[in-house]
Amino acid sequence: MTVCAPSKHKLLCEIMRRKEIVDEEPPLTEVADRWPALFSERQITEFMRLVSADLLQVFFDGLDKYVPKLIGLYRVRDRSVTELHNLLHSLDVETSNQKRRAVALLGLPYYLKEDPSKFIHICQSANSEDVGILIITGQEESEHDPLSKDIVDVAVILEERIVLHKIADVAMAFAMLMGLLYSLNIDYPKGLKYTFELIQKVVMDVGGGYNIKCRQKLPTQKSWS
Repeated sequence: MTVCAPSKHKLLCEIMRRKEIVDEEPPLTEVADRWPALFSERQITEFMRLVSADLLQVFFDGLDKYVPKLIGLYRVRDRSVTELHNLLHSLDVETSNQKRRAVALLGLPYYLKEDPSKFIHICQSANSEDVGILIITGQEESEHDPLSKDIVDVAVILEERIVLHKIADVAMAFAMLMGLLYSLNIDYPKGLKYTFELIQKVVMDVGGGYNIKCRQKLPTQKSWS
């Protein structure tokens, strides 16, 4: 068992902790009990140590770069994909940068022809899935405006438990989830491989080139970039 020593041994402790998480894959409940700081802003520090990058900076800089392009791509398909049409309708009601970021992220699985039904939940009460983002609203979800203005809470779910909540907005929840997946060595949600690969390798520019099958689901590299 890894026991953290005084601060001068902090780096060694972090290396040992990382090795234990990767090699032994302890249950999330055990990780939370032993290293509760990993489920707070500390995860950002952990992410920086693992990839030599600032989580929020690389996430939001990349996201803001691609938001206009993503929304443009969605508009081309909005009449043939109901979910994209409904998400884009949200922008007719409110066009804040926060809402545009949320639409860009929530629309990715539909554009890439993946099923996010077990990952993204917009509802009035808590739900549980293995890995997911929970958007709790103060009113019933509208078919034509799935992103209600009255968002009460945004939470991150891992192994069927809420590990982070009271997150500022949907985009921040995605950033926190990416940090946790890296820190805890957790696989991407089932059925959303291309969505998360695009977020990691294109939006965040971490980890090299993306899968050829993912590339084939996007426009040409020239027009995409």
